[in-house]
Amino acid sequence: MLAARAAETPEKTPEEKSSPTFLRIHEDASGAPQALQTAIVRYVDPKKPDAYVDLVGAVHIGEQAYYDQLNQEFKNYDALLYEIVAPKGTRIPKGGPKKNGSAVSGLQNGMKDLLGLEFQLEQVDYTPKNFVHADMSPAEMAADMEERGDGFLQMFARLMGAGLVQQTKGEDMNTAMLLALLADDRQVRMKRIFASQMDDMEGQMRAIEGKNGSTLISQRNAKAFEVLREELDAGKKKIGVFYGAGHFADMHRRLVEDFGMQPQSTRWLDAWDLTK
Repeated sequence: MLAARAAETPEKTPEEKSSPTFLRIHEDASGAPQALQTAIVRYVDPKKPDAYVDLVGAVHIGEQAYYDQLNQEFKNYDALLYEIVAPKGTRIPKGGPKKNGSAVSGLQNGMKDLLGLEFQLEQVDYTPKNFVHADMSPAEMAADMEERGDGFLQMFARLMGAGLVQQTKGEDMNTAMLLALLADDRQVRMKRIFASQMDDMEGQMRAIEGKNGSTLISQRNAKAFEVLREELDAGKKKIGVFYGAGHFADMHRRLVEDFGMQPQSTRWLDAWDLTK
């Protein structure tokens, strides 16, 4: 059985235990969910206080206002490193890649309509000159996965073994989805269900990683930080790293251990409005 061979979720390293939170559900005083939020965490080397690296958390489906705010934030960086598994130097056209009739494209459009949200690749403007591709190419990713024996089946097995198959908190997922679909306020209920799953992103990513890392997270992060080192060495002072929030516990460790940086401040952006 796959689950029988799956690794348990590894213990956090000291650096991971001190890692900031990068994704959260913001609640009001009564405990009602208000927004799914992503963080912008600034890292500074005490020996070089004139330079900084911001980890800018991303969710790939979000509110229009969220992406509008990100587009403004990105203008402040000398270099904005971004993720997309694509050939080196890929530039995403404004409005995103051309749509196609694939099953993945159909699923994305269905999610967009169901939740009343927008897609990152369509709403973020990747065309400014300060945007820098910082991810694996498809060939690099395929080669690394083959070398590590690290397919999606193996990652799913690690999730199973760690007991992190997504479930709503204290409620059967299928029942919660059915009740939401039948409700008058369907979109807000669905957003709250999906937000509750994303709120445990750190645990899910650590399970995917296993004890020896994974192509999906640690190896892509290593590639991104090769580019980060190049940008710092080139004299860039204000750098943003725009990646999915699930990548950031490992990136935090790398910034602390390999770059001598420490988190200095955190700001929160509302990615999903959970009130309407």
